[in-house]
Amino acid sequence: MNGTFVLRIEDTNAELAKPEFYDAITEPLKWLGLQWDEGPFYQSQRSEKYLEAINALLEKGFAYRCDCSRESIESRNNVNGFKGGYDGYCRNREVPDDPNVSIRFKTPKNQFVKIRDTIRGDVTFDTNELEDFIIRRSNGTPVFLVANAVDDADMGITHVIRGEDLLNTTPKVMLMWEALDYGQPPEYAHLPLLVGEDKKKLSKRKHSVALGEFQTMGILPEAMVNYLALLGWGPNDDKEIRPVEEIAALFSLKDINKAPAYFDMKKLFHINAEYIRALSPEAFSEIATQYFQLTGWEPINLDFDVLSDLSSSIQERIEKLADIVKLVDWLFNEEPAVETDPKEMKKISKSMSADKVADVLDLAIEQLEKCDWNEEVIGETINGIGQTLETKSQVPIRVAVTGRRIGLPLFKPMEILGRQKVVTRLQKARADLG
Repeated sequence: MNGTFVLRIEDTNAELAKPEFYDAITEPLKWLGLQWDEGPFYQSQRSEKYLEAINALLEKGFAYRCDCSRESIESRNNVNGFKGGYDGYCRNREVPDDPNVSIRFKTPKNQFVKIRDTIRGDVTFDTNELEDFIIRRSNGTPVFLVANAVDDADMGITHVIRGEDLLNTTPKVMLMWEALDYGQPPEYAHLPLLVGEDKKKLSKRKHSVALGEFQTMGILPEAMVNYLALLGWGPNDDKEIRPVEEIAALFSLKDINKAPAYFDMKKLFHINAEYIRALSPEAFSEIATQYFQLTGWEPINLDFDVLSDLSSSIQERIEKLADIVKLVDWLFNEEPAVETDPKEMKKISKSMSADKVADVLDLAIEQLEKCDWNEEVIGETINGIGQTLETKSQVPIRVAVTGRRIGLPLFKPMEILGRQKVVTRLQKARADLG
C-alpha cells in the first residue's frame, strides 16, 4: 500500500516495560525482514500526552474521577443484581483527585457506535452495554485505550489491523476519538484468531506461539512469512509457495476470511521443507552453520565444505534446520551419536542382536581396513559382505559407525569420515557384542 511502517511499543503497563519484552517484539520482526520506517516509539515515554488528553476529557465533562475499589463494586452489584460491570456510582459524586483515585470515561447512554471494518463490514455496538471504563489507573498511569487513541491521531495512523479479540475495545476508542475531536478515524480490520488442532485459540500454555521459538526450531524466515500470509487468506490461483513480493502484490484485506485460521504445523513444515530444498549447496551450508551457532551446536570438527558436499542428501530429508543435527552429528563428533528415542533404541538393540551381526562386523573390519577408500568401493565392499553372508549388512554397519539405524546414504559420508575412524567404530561395536 506504499505506506509508512511505524513501530510503536505499547508498554503502558510498567511491569512489562523490560528490555527482554522489547526484544521479544523487535528481534522476530528483524528475523522476518519486517523492517520499520519510523520508531520504535515507546508509550511509556509519552505519558504526558495521554494525561493531557485525559485532563481534556475531564474538563469537557466526558470523564470523571472514581474512588471505588473492585471489592466495593462487586459488593454493590451483588446487592443490586447488576451484571454490567461498573455501575456508574461515581458519575455525579465530584470525587477529588487522590493517589488512589482512577478516572473513568463517561460512556453515553442510548447511542450506537458503528465500526467500519474492512473484513467484517459494519459492526454496531449499543453504548448501553458498555460500562464507564477506566482511562487512568489509580496509580496515575494511563491505560492503553487512551494511549492508542492519542497515538493514532498524533502519528497519522491510517490502518489499524489486529486480532478480532480486540474488536470489543474499538467502540471505546471511537468514543474517546470523537470526544477529543480528532476527526476522521483510522480504517479498522480485525483479523481472525489463530486456533490449534483443538479449534481453540492458540495460547502460550499449550502451543508454540512466540516467533522466536520457530527460529530456534529451524524455520526459515521466508517460509514463515509465506505461511503466515496464508492464515485466513489465499491467492485465487491456489499456488501457496511464492516469494513475498508476489504475496504483497496479490494480497487484499477485503479477501481475508472471517473464520478462525487453523495453525497447521505440518503445513508449515511442508512449506519450510520446500524452501530448504530450493537453496543452493553454498546457501544451505551457510544457513545451516549460522543455525548451529544460534543454537550453540558447534562440534570441533564441523566443516562447511562437508555440509556443502552432502547438502542435496540432507536437504531431501529434512523439514526444518533442527533435523540436520541427527543426520550429521556422527560425522563431526569423535564418537558415534547416542540415540535417545526409546523406540529407536529398541529397534537398534534388535538389529544388533540379529543373526550374523558379529560376522558382518568381523568381515567389514577385515575388508574395510584394506580396500580402496572411496564412495564407490566402500559401497561395493559393504554390499558384497551382505551377499557373502546372505544377510543385511548395511544396518549393523550403519549403527556401529553412526549410532543410528537410519540416516543419510552411508557410503559417501563414510569416505569423508575416514578409514581410521570407521574401522575404530566397527571394532568397538564388535567388542561390545562380546
